Amino acid sequence: MTDRDEGKVRTLGGTARPHPGGDDPDAVERLLATATEAARAAAAVHAEAMGRGGQRWVDAKTAHSDFVTDVDMAAQDAALAVIRARHPDHAIMAEEEGGEHSGDPDTGHIWLVDPLDGTTNYMHGHPYHAASVAVWDAEGPLVAAVDAQALDRVWTAMRGGGAFENGNPIRVSRTTDIRAFLLGTGFPFKAHDVMDTYLRQLDQALRRTSGVRRTGAAAIDLAYVANGILDGFWEARLAPWDFGAGILLVTEAGGVVARVEGGPIDATSGSVMAANSAAGMAKLREVLELRRP
Repeated sequence: MTDRDEGKVRTLGGTARPHPGGDDPDAVERLLATATEAARAAAAVHAEAMGRGGQRWVDAKTAHSDFVTDVDMAAQDAALAVIRARHPDHAIMAEEEGGEHSGDPDTGHIWLVDPLDGTTNYMHGHPYHAASVAVWDAEGPLVAAVDAQALDRVWTAMRGGGAFENGNPIRVSRTTDIRAFLLGTGFPFKAHDVMDTYLRQLDQALRRTSGVRRTGAAAIDLAYVANGILDGFWEARLAPWDFGAGILLVTEAGGVVARVEGGPIDATSGSVMAANSAAGMAKLREVLELRRP
């Protein structure tokens, strides 16, 4: 999960247009099918490369622990080939294209593609990595697919249609006591300007909940909130392709999402917070904001 050129990531607002009369269910189903196939194509690249020993070359992005491999690039090519073959006029924002839009932004749809979320994990043979593909329109996330081939899990969601894991409906946890919450998080390893605040939040979360886990892949963290493994999640700064699919999984599974500092999430880089309920979100916010910078 990376945000290599954060200044280039633009908001969706003002480019995508709402569809008169609402979304055509058949059209949305086709979008979901494409997203699922695109994520599957990227994940197949992950599996094939792992089978032959992993990446062939590695290059640095913007931080010493922020990498891009030939697998990222090949996986992105595979995913975008599926999308462009079926929806050639749609806009695309993909990680390895630096966050630049390609395609026509006035179609009303934009694809957010992370071809390999968890590159560092992948490079070390760690199973927590995935391909994440989402479609957003003027109202926000519309369809989502996250394919974690090493975990043998595929998560999908469609606005108003629920969230699924390997084809089975999923729901967020029912945990109500914040002391019993198991949280997911991501370290802001590139965003040193928010590190002090984040570390204070982490300290409070460790003291006030049942534990904190860091997978190194935000798409999987959010899927784990959706399926009830985690009760909540927060991260100080993510790119749109990092959370584009995951937040729809959470909301369609009955959870809630917002920025850590408050307010709704749009298709721009920023913080992300998720919880199993509005009440859980309020309790988590209280924990994370006990000490302000």
